[in-house]
Amino acid sequence: MSSLQPVTCTVSLERLDPSQHGQVKYASAFVDEHIDEVRLEGSLLVIVHRSPGGNERIAAGVEKLIERFSHGDFGFKEHILFEHRGPAPYQGDIIAELIESKAIKVLEPGLFIFREPFSSLLRFLDDTFVQRIANAFGAKQESYPAVIHLSTLDKTNHFTSFPEHLHFLNHLRDDLDVIESFSESVREAGGWKEDAPLDLNKTMPKPRFAMNPSTCYHCYEGLQGETLEGDGIVVTAVAKCHRYESKNHNDFGRLLDFSMREIIFVGKPEFVRENRLKAVEYLKQLAVEWEIDCIIENANDPFFTNDFQVKASFQRNQEMKYEMRLSIPYIGKTIACSSVNFASTAFGSAFDIKMGKRPATTGCVGFGLERWVFAFLAQFGLNEDGWPAAFREQYHAWQTKTR
Repeated sequence: MSSLQPVTCTVSLERLDPSQHGQVKYASAFVDEHIDEVRLEGSLLVIVHRSPGGNERIAAGVEKLIERFSHGDFGFKEHILFEHRGPAPYQGDIIAELIESKAIKVLEPGLFIFREPFSSLLRFLDDTFVQRIANAFGAKQESYPAVIHLSTLDKTNHFTSFPEHLHFLNHLRDDLDVIESFSESVREAGGWKEDAPLDLNKTMPKPRFAMNPSTCYHCYEGLQGETLEGDGIVVTAVAKCHRYESKNHNDFGRLLDFSMREIIFVGKPEFVRENRLKAVEYLKQLAVEWEIDCIIENANDPFFTNDFQVKASFQRNQEMKYEMRLSIPYIGKTIACSSVNFASTAFGSAFDIKMGKRPATTGCVGFGLERWVFAFLAQFGLNEDGWPAAFREQYHAWQTKTR
């Protein structure tokens, strides 16, 4: 971190549609490594930083992003599939309450230790999504590693769509001198020092793995080169996923390390499309039953690179991604807790997965488990007496069965 005093840079976003302001705010955190804070104040983007390049460097970076996001559609096609207004009786700062009650321990922004009751709610929701939704599709359970080959990520176009998320995994070189020198340098320094220089080229090889950013990638990797029979297959898995999001980890629900349950469809186009729409109906049922305040709407992935507008507009116009967004009363915003995605033949082609002689079509339903718990508690609080009756009864029945 720079030793300079923090200064503030303010940039107007008036040239952009308001629907794009949040994405520019998100991307602006990556303009310079010396940024401390990014926030929106109306149509103004405010960045607090310690950059040696001063406000000129920060403003130039933001202008580059504005130029990128201004190309293509002005705003995005919106389509709300479903809206459910739940009571959301709790209005307090749920993060502060969770910290005070020691239900979560903040290690750093976006990195938490979860304790009871949060940890039990995580398992209850995951079990419910499996029993109520995955099993309704006859999904087969799979288990995936937390790391993924970079060559696999390359096939998913992750490098060219979400390069900012990458969390590379590496190790010391297989060299006795390097290993002993590294160990000795730490010993002499009195322990690991974050600011101490480290020659990565000398101490480490080029990485071959990254932390897995999405559960479904391993599914496609596991089916590589196969020809499927019938209409297709449905599998489900939960995995620890990792996405680096810079100062955005200060935002509600943006975790560095999180659990994602996915139900993945691979097969004929109509098979995937029909199951995807069924998944939306299952989400609607849960929202009504649990009295969740939410909407389901079309969305786009937060593509980071220069072709953002092309990818995002195509995704929105073709309605390839729906998000279930739960409201967070005390901040007056919503966060995406589930997504229902249609990838057409992109992954089938990339991984040579076939239905007959044609590339397989893929789609998936994702559940961000920690986000679900955060959002539920943000609407109903920690006191179980205030929880919706159906949710409370199901949770207590699950606790009895799992003890």
